[in-house]
Amino acid sequence: MNNVYAMTEIVGTSDKSIEDAIDQAINVANQSLRNLDWFQVSELRGHIQNGRVAHYQVALKLGFRYEAKSG
Repeated sequence: MNNVYAMTEIVGTSDKSIEDAIDQAINVANQSLRNLDWFQVSELRGHIQNGRVAHYQVALKLGFRYEAKSG
């Protein structure tokens, strides 16, 4: 079966880690979007405070599959 996908871009943030920022972003997106199938990290950045990393920002492209109408 062939699939059709759409992409959207979101940014997840975390004061813990890059992985946590990704997990947070996907968790929230999954509450609104169905059929999430893949992600791609498109950008990494962060905020520095007092010479230390204060939080991480990860831009993600999310791919979600369109549902075909039956019948």
